[in-house]
Amino acid sequence: MNWPHVFTAMITPFDSEGTIDLATAGRLALWLVEHGSDGIMVAGTTGESPTLNDEERRALFDAVRSQVPAHIPVWVGTGCNDTRQSVAWSRQAESWGADGILVVTPYYNKPPQYALVQHFSAVARATGLPMMLYNVPGRTGTNVEPDTICRIIEQSPNLLAVKEASGNITQIGHLIAQVPSSVKVYCGDDALFYPSLALGAHGVVSVASHVAGDALAEMMAAWTNRDIHRAQELHRMLLPIFEELFRLTNPIPVKWALSQLGWPSQYVRLPLAFPEDPEEFTRLGQLLTEGLHLTRGQTRVG
Repeated sequence: MNWPHVFTAMITPFDSEGTIDLATAGRLALWLVEHGSDGIMVAGTTGESPTLNDEERRALFDAVRSQVPAHIPVWVGTGCNDTRQSVAWSRQAESWGADGILVVTPYYNKPPQYALVQHFSAVARATGLPMMLYNVPGRTGTNVEPDTICRIIEQSPNLLAVKEASGNITQIGHLIAQVPSSVKVYCGDDALFYPSLALGAHGVVSVASHVAGDALAEMMAAWTNRDIHRAQELHRMLLPIFEELFRLTNPIPVKWALSQLGWPSQYVRLPLAFPEDPEEFTRLGQLLTEGLHLTRGQTRVG
């Protein structure tokens, strides 16, 4: 299994009618790979997964898979707040040739910890694909505790990774200390990527990699090569853009940022919407103009 260090949770580009722009999706995925990403995640939160139907998920995966090199893994978000639907989507992803599945904590239902064990274990049993558990309590209303994740792993041999997006660095540390060494822990918050590496994280599932992929890849390389000073420098340099990309609900800011780089990404699907006040993106625009996030030739397109 090829385990990326910089996984991009990719946006889903739409046109003005709300239809997926498949050509742009394929081009964007390849561009991301050329600029620091060594894995692509489609139909996740950043991809506005709750608004995608079955046919759109398949078309999106095919568009991306057809454009990126074969050695780049393409994973699919298959989790939702209905275990049966999560199972069905996971089986579909396996039939398409996905390299793995990302399964988010059920949202709105707020299942207790013992029920989360049953949910994730049921999804894992339904497929032979590698599975990444996605803990993001800020989105779902439920935190999957490290002890619970360990119980799920015991029942699910193909649960091989965790995207930890609790925003709690102490919890990330406990999780990395408790899971088997065979399970990769990914940071799910760009601003905690560097601190998580210090605790033993394998990499990041990133939003900022859409506009700062080269810098994130360089940070990862600096850490691996024990160039701690450079890794810290990059972390500090990127903190302002991390903050701006999450000041409004993701993926609104990153789609706006990509549009400023020349990508046709200026549309989201309701219930998300762009702000009426253009001043909302003033600081983000300044950062893009200054190029603080750009390294090794990551430039505008179009």
